[in-house]
Amino acid sequence: MATLSASRQKALFRKYARNIKYFMMFLSICLIVYTLPKQAKFRYEFEKGKIWNQKDLISPSNFAILKTTQQLANDQEAALRSVLPYYQLSPEVADQQLNGYKSDFDIKWQNANISDRFKQRYFQTGYNLLKDIYDRGLLSLVSKYQRSGTNYPVMVVHKNAGTEKNTADLFTRERALTFCADYLKAHPDLDEAFVLGLIQNRLQNNLTYDDKLTEKQEKDVLNNLALTRGMVQKNEVIVAKGTVVNDAIYQKLLSYKKAFEDSARVNGDPLLILLGQFILVSIAVGLLMAFLYLFRKDIYADNRLVSLILLVVTGMLVTLSITIRMKEFSVYFIPYCIVPIIVRILFDTRLALNIHLLVVLIAGFFVPNSFEFAYFEITAGMISIYSIKNLVRRDQFLVSALIITLTYFLAFIGISFIRDGSWSAIEWMDFFPFLVSVGLTLLAYPLIYIFEQLFQITSDITLIELTNTNATLLRDLAFSAPGTFQHSLQVANLAENAIYNIGGNSLLVRAGALYHDIGKIENPLYFIENQTSGFNPHDKLSYVESAQIIIKHVSNGVEMARKAGLPEIIIDFIRTHHGNTRVDYFYQSFLKNFPERFVDENIFRYPGPIPFSKETGVLMLADSVEAASRSLKEPDAQSISDLVDRIVNYKLNQGQLNDSNITLKDLETIKIIFKKMLMSIYHVRIDMPDSKAIQ
Repeated sequence: MATLSASRQKALFRKYARNIKYFMMFLSICLIVYTLPKQAKFRYEFEKGKIWNQKDLISPSNFAILKTTQQLANDQEAALRSVLPYYQLSPEVADQQLNGYKSDFDIKWQNANISDRFKQRYFQTGYNLLKDIYDRGLLSLVSKYQRSGTNYPVMVVHKNAGTEKNTADLFTRERALTFCADYLKAHPDLDEAFVLGLIQNRLQNNLTYDDKLTEKQEKDVLNNLALTRGMVQKNEVIVAKGTVVNDAIYQKLLSYKKAFEDSARVNGDPLLILLGQFILVSIAVGLLMAFLYLFRKDIYADNRLVSLILLVVTGMLVTLSITIRMKEFSVYFIPYCIVPIIVRILFDTRLALNIHLLVVLIAGFFVPNSFEFAYFEITAGMISIYSIKNLVRRDQFLVSALIITLTYFLAFIGISFIRDGSWSAIEWMDFFPFLVSVGLTLLAYPLIYIFEQLFQITSDITLIELTNTNATLLRDLAFSAPGTFQHSLQVANLAENAIYNIGGNSLLVRAGALYHDIGKIENPLYFIENQTSGFNPHDKLSYVESAQIIIKHVSNGVEMARKAGLPEIIIDFIRTHHGNTRVDYFYQSFLKNFPERFVDENIFRYPGPIPFSKETGVLMLADSVEAASRSLKEPDAQSISDLVDRIVNYKLNQGQLNDSNITLKDLETIKIIFKKMLMSIYHVRIDMPDSKAIQ
């Protein structure tokens, strides 16, 4: 019953895991479709300067021809020039300042050294000058309206009634003072300084610029501005086959596209548009999942990894959709290459290319000039994948960014030549979004770290860090068990070269090889490679005890690795590098010395599991071959070849490679690599001639 229950639990887990996968796919599709622009797709692609190779395009209805951007700019500029600046008249300002003038005059006159018989004349002169200024109007000029000098028309508003005047007929403070000074110079019998001193203290604008009313008038004028110029009649040929798309035809095509989209928005069925988008996105996501199911079953079976892939794809397409809605931004600002880089680092090259192609295909339906867009992004994405195919240094990200930039630049130049056929016609500022895109692509580095932490994935970058021999565990291994450390380095070289030739992750196998024996730090002297004094502690132990100590270095290694926070993918190498083989030396010694005693063979077996990937399988072979080669007393080509063949065949016959996905052809390649490298290692140890013989 217990077995049945466990089996049922596994079946339920598989069932619900599959349902979760389908739910994530559906959610991803819905999010992408929800954010995509809901408009019908115009069926024609066109560019200025190219030949129209499709059939004659006949207008199905009347539509207006849109003005060009330059025409609109010119019309808007002319319309804004027709708007007069508005000033509000405040009569109370004149009354306040004239009354203030009276008070100022009485106070200042008492201190003036002027005969009282001139008091009335002085008072009336200043009062009349100030009144004339306010009667005509006192204002401050607004700089943006001084297009051709300081004299221009303005609209003076009083009690919601507007009167057009010219600034030449109005006063500014400077003009007012000049006006008063000229008058007083014509009357030399009056003290100019006294009168001007009174007047200038009472000059305050009674005409105030009304920016809100002026802006309202400007907006009204712009809103009423016609956006079209001319019409295309029903059944009129918009462009004939073989015709070069010149400026006039290009504007007609743009106008027809706008009319088509407006008509589809009003008359089209939004549900059908939504359904069409849902079908297209579903096909793309379905193809992605089919690829995973057919070629990467390990990823397909792991909902955690599937969710990461869907998150990256959805995030990129949602970002694209938002950018399309924000029409002031170019779609080329988006760092599309960040997707293939992240997927390549976290997974592999094939998956990265597959995902990038699907993302670009979906995006191509909604961006302008979709063929150009697809060419730019597919080529740049492929270059980004190729440039980090074998990531061994951090600076490869910068090198990749430079190569992507060069690719964009060459594609930009090529497309510009095709479009315009001229150096001078190239709009160099149009390349700026590509530079921003490449700069943002460098965000892949921190994003990879975040995804690693959130989804518990080990990237090549992390593997590079782990293979640094200054890492804490490796330093401890080198200090506590130097023989084991040297053994691990040799195993790493053997395994890395072998996996490189048969196909696999060479960085992963190197990291696994360096850490596979860290459990020997616990009892280093119990392992022969660390015994330098001739003392063997196994001499004082029983065969069972010795075997258990040897076997325990696996569990000790797993425990130490987990405590140090090593990824599980590295711990797998520690668990599997001996598989479930026997510690044959102690087992055979026990049988030889105690033939009459019953022994449980499992006491002398490693706990396993056996290797379950190419990388772990190659490590097992490299570990056994390197360790055995140290026992060769006089290594030569034949003895090394026999040793490698014997060990590989033994592991194969023992079923240790059954789950490792290593083919017989791979095994032959591995044996050749091992033999070649071991011969190279031991050839450097040829005895040198005696020094006397040389003499």
